[in-house]
Formats: sequence, C-alpha cells, structure tokens
Amino acid sequence: MTTPSERPNRPALSLHVPEPSTRPGDEPDFSSLVIPAAGEARRPDPAAEPRETHELAYSLVRVLDDEGRAVGPWDPKLDPDTLRRILRDMMMVRVYDDRMYRAQRQGKTSFYMKSTGEEAVAVAAAHALDRDDMCFPTYRQQGLLVARDYPLVDMMCQVYSNRRDPLKGRQLPVMYASPEHGFFSISGNLATQVPQAVGWAMASAIKGDSRIAAAWIGDGSTAEGDFHSAVTFAGVYRAPVILNVVNNQWAISSFSGIAGGELTTFAARAVGYGIAGLRVDGNDPLAVYAATTWAADRARSNLGPTLIEMFTYRVEGHSTSDDPSQYRPKTAGSKWPLGDPVERLRRHLVGLGEWDEGRHAALVETLEAEVRAAQRAAEKSGTLVTSTIDFPQEVATMFEDVFEEMPWHLREQQAQMIAELEAKRK
Repeated sequence: MTTPSERPNRPALSLHVPEPSTRPGDEPDFSSLVIPAAGEARRPDPAAEPRETHELAYSLVRVLDDEGRAVGPWDPKLDPDTLRRILRDMMMVRVYDDRMYRAQRQGKTSFYMKSTGEEAVAVAAAHALDRDDMCFPTYRQQGLLVARDYPLVDMMCQVYSNRRDPLKGRQLPVMYASPEHGFFSISGNLATQVPQAVGWAMASAIKGDSRIAAAWIGDGSTAEGDFHSAVTFAGVYRAPVILNVVNNQWAISSFSGIAGGELTTFAARAVGYGIAGLRVDGNDPLAVYAATTWAADRARSNLGPTLIEMFTYRVEGHSTSDDPSQYRPKTAGSKWPLGDPVERLRRHLVGLGEWDEGRHAALVETLEAEVRAAQRAAEKSGTLVTSTIDFPQEVATMFEDVFEEMPWHLREQQAQMIAELEAKRK
C-alpha cells in the first residue's frame, strides 16, 4: 500500500460539513431562498402520473399573495365559514401553547413543545382530511386534535400527567393519543410514525376500507432509516398515505442541511421513489389545505402516496429545554419571509369583507377565556408535582394494562406502593 507522500500529485481528501448561513449575533439572512410568486405553481390533475408532479418538488405551491388575496390554480375556494374555523383553530393552538408554556415555567409540567409559526401545517391539513382518516403526527401537531374538537381539558391533563390523564402518565408531556379522533399515539423515537402510517394505510386497503393515513415527520428525521423503508413500501404497494415532511429549518440545534437540505429539497425525495411530490408554503393555510386535498384525492383513488414538503420555520425553541439563541439569530423567526400563518389568513378574510379587527380581538378574548377555564378544570385533578402526592392510587396504575391477569408478584408490589404512598401523604 502506498503512503500519501508517495502520491504527491493527488489532493488530500476532505469532507463537507454543512453550516447554517447565520449564527447568534448575526442578522438573519434568508436572501438565498427562492420564493416563487403566489399562484405560479402548476396544478396537475390528481390522477396525473407521479413524474408529472416532480417539477413541483422544486417549486413552491402558494395561494395567498402578499396582499392576502387567493390566486392561482391551487386556490381551494373555501367558503367563509370554513376559513373562519381554520383561523379560529390556529389561534386556539397558539393560545393553548402560550398557556402550557407558562405552566411549564411555573413547574406544573416537565416540558412543553410549541408549534408557533407552524399551526397551518396541522390545522389546515386536518380540515382537508376526513375526520376518520388516521393521522400519525410528531410532537408539534397538536393542531390536529384542536381541529377535531378533542377536549382541551384532556390535552392539559395529559401534559400534567395528573389523575385524569387519559394515558395514565405513561407518556411524556405532549405525547397525546386518541384513536377515536384519528390521532395515533405519538412516539418519542424519531421517524417510527412513518412506517406505522404506511402499514396502517396498507391494512386499510387490504380490508377494503375507504380511510387513508397521513403522517408528519421533521426534516431532520428524514435521515432516519425508518423514513426510507416506509417510503419504499408506500411507493411499491401504492399505499393510500400522505407523507408530510415538516421542514421548519431546524432539527433541535442542527439546521436542515445536516439532513440533506443543502443538496436539494426534501420534496425531491419523491423523485427517487417514483411517487408524487409537492413542495408547499407551510405558512399558507390555503396552500396546505389545497395540497392535502389533492393528495387525499390521489390516495382515495388508489393512485398511491404523495410526499409533501411543508416549507415553514420553527419560530421558537425546539422545546422548553432548548435555547435557540445559542445557535441562530434571536430575530430569525420574526424575519422569516413567508410570514405568520395566522396573520396571513386573517388578512385574507379581512380582504374578503368576512372579518375585521373587532371580531378578531373578540375571538382572542373568547379563546383565552376558554383556555383559562380548561386549565382550571384540569388542575383540579393535579399537576405533575401534586399528582404523585395527592393521588397515590393513580401512580399505582403503572402495573396495569400489561397482562390480561396481573401476576401475583406485581399485585404485591402494587399494594406495597399504595401503602407507602398513603403513609407519605399522612
């Protein structure tokens, strides 16, 4: 074997490590982004061959222009009541997030994850899907539950892990689950929900059902093997599933380039797997609704899966355990060129003559009151700290729901735990 010194005319090999364009202390710079005009993207027939969509994996489906007008072939032409409901649900998610964030800072729960700036990704999609379609979300799609009228009190009880927690404290905060509302249990393990969604969709087809599945995954998690296995199965078997890649630019503190975002778009992964692909303005509720409806029509017509890149931005930290000012400029979220989904839809409704500042302010007040009332109701059943002190019998349920008949040694351990907790409470 020759040594490097014996190969003097060959350059030394090196690796490229992706780096974000700006760091803390810099001015946010999104000048490198190419943002097509609203209404510019072509809308293929939902029955089109996948290859006829692939140009859209490199463009950006947009409906709302800078003045809040709905333009172009992707305009879903929603009625005012539906638009107002989508606006209400996005605003509810934001109010709920702010309240639960404060609860975490007050020590009432261990951590929380907000979806600020990404509300349309879940809410608008939920309104485009049928209520009995099954959703396989990540930990930032609480808007799915809000849009499907899941009780706020139950959501809060899960965050608090209190005695009314529907999951009995067995899941981390914000890891909701409600199959009755078409919301599959969230997993903290990255990317596992995508093969689950594909498998569920395949099972639905095998049974001759009419329900489809939809999954959400972060840009960073697309680098996991589970994602690629799932897309292979989805494409090969034409599974009736929508695969949403939420590209919010950051996977905790690693920017999207680490997962391949520098090389091409995330929607371009559809090209390699031979499935339909769309790249969508994730801060445009009408574009999200239109793209989801288009993909759902394909799935219900047995035309296979669609991979949708929801191009958006995580405005705040990854969670309450994260400080984004340590790895990006503080004002990056407010400078995101695609704006705020709530403000964009509000402006659209105002332009239609279907909304005004007075009604908007009144809705904010109503939602805040509703969330405060839900919080008071939830906290009557305890918070993360008080639950283990005031309600020891609930902690003891950790032994249940594992075996059909609890073994004798677990019954003994459960009884011992209850006795010890009762003694502490006295």
